[in-house]
Amino acid sequence: MTRMFLSAPTLHTTRLELRPFNESDASALFAMHSSAFVLRYWDSPPWSERGRAEQFIAACRQIAEEGTGTRLAVDRISDGAFLGWCSLTRWNPDYRSASMGYCFDDAAWGHGYATEAARALLQWAVDTLEINRVQSETDTRNGASARVLEKLGFVREGTLREDCIVNGDVSDSWVYGLLRRDWLALSEQVPSR
Repeated sequence: MTRMFLSAPTLHTTRLELRPFNESDASALFAMHSSAFVLRYWDSPPWSERGRAEQFIAACRQIAEEGTGTRLAVDRISDGAFLGWCSLTRWNPDYRSASMGYCFDDAAWGHGYATEAARALLQWAVDTLEINRVQSETDTRNGASARVLEKLGFVREGTLREDCIVNGDVSDSWVYGLLRRDWLALSEQVPSR
């Protein structure tokens, strides 16, 4: 398999900077991913060891080096605060498809940051990768995440029943899809936030 480097971009929106992770992000990343409240709808338990943050950052570099995706830290421009991350992974150049994911600290919820960050990353993927399809999944109990995807133009395509079991808690996931043609039609109508 030919390896291609998928350069992790630095993107700017009105309020946010999306950038490659670096080692100095480990503490904030661990604080967010160790919160049971933040990860209550996540598909794995909260982190209990700080070393997980370093592994996560190393994995971000690895997916870029393998050409399978990009995962970017999201900072608020006004004060430089780390808010979370947004990613496109499982990049398939033959199908021009990828999976989108994101995680934001609870202090950042309800301000439109996830939508703003994801919109910037999707526009980069449309412009740079000529992406045709992006898929995302969310726990059916996570209405806020579903609203983010729907604001971006994703369409709910189905339900994965009892998809995850985390700490004995069984949950279903909704599968969402976004097609390039729908993104292009929607991006002509949607304001930048």
